[in-house]
Amino acid sequence: MESWSEALIPLWLSLKIAGLATLLTVVPGTLCGLVLARRSFPGKAIVETIVELPLVLPPTAVGLALLSLLGRHGPLGRESLGFDLHLIFTWKGAVLASAVMSFPLVARTARVAFEGVDPRLEWMAASLGMSRMRVKWAVTLPLAARGLTAATLLGFSRALGEFGATALVAGNIPGRTQTLAIAIFDDIQNGRNERAMILLAIAVVLAFAAVSTVGWLHRKDQRLRSKT
Repeated sequence: MESWSEALIPLWLSLKIAGLATLLTVVPGTLCGLVLARRSFPGKAIVETIVELPLVLPPTAVGLALLSLLGRHGPLGRESLGFDLHLIFTWKGAVLASAVMSFPLVARTARVAFEGVDPRLEWMAASLGMSRMRVKWAVTLPLAARGLTAATLLGFSRALGEFGATALVAGNIPGRTQTLAIAIFDDIQNGRNERAMILLAIAVVLAFAAVSTVGWLHRKDQRLRSKT
């Protein structure tokens, strides 16, 4: 029972950090996906590369880049700004690192969702006198809703499992910055195999639920499109 109660601490912290990171990424990620799906502009390929860069970079490299940016002498550090953002080695830093790592997945999935919406439906709505903004709200977003829900779930799952960048930016402070992924690593390193297996079981259940939901949304979306 003690191991289970101890496991709830990093679990709760992980859920909190992943939830806040998702809130930070879902709106800009959705807007980014919409722009990349519907707009052509000079330098679009460069923007696409920058957006997806955290997907291919080692998470520790992203963490080091954030440390360089937020460190005392970095562009967003205390010496440059004149005040401290209090992000390094705090749960807020973990939120930032998780958000940076999950943003590309949210943006990419949102882009796919918007690309699945027939532009002719938007043109028809515009021909009826709807403004561009109203077309997006009344036509585009509802039709892409399942894909956007999947983007949110995938972003949350990515933030929940983040390890490398979070460990560098927020550290491993039990009860403050020790997330589920970091706790598993710490338990294995220190021979607490039983507690590590409990945390592993929790992580597998959460991941299974998220992936199953995303798959269900995708299948339902495919069935609806096949009927139209």
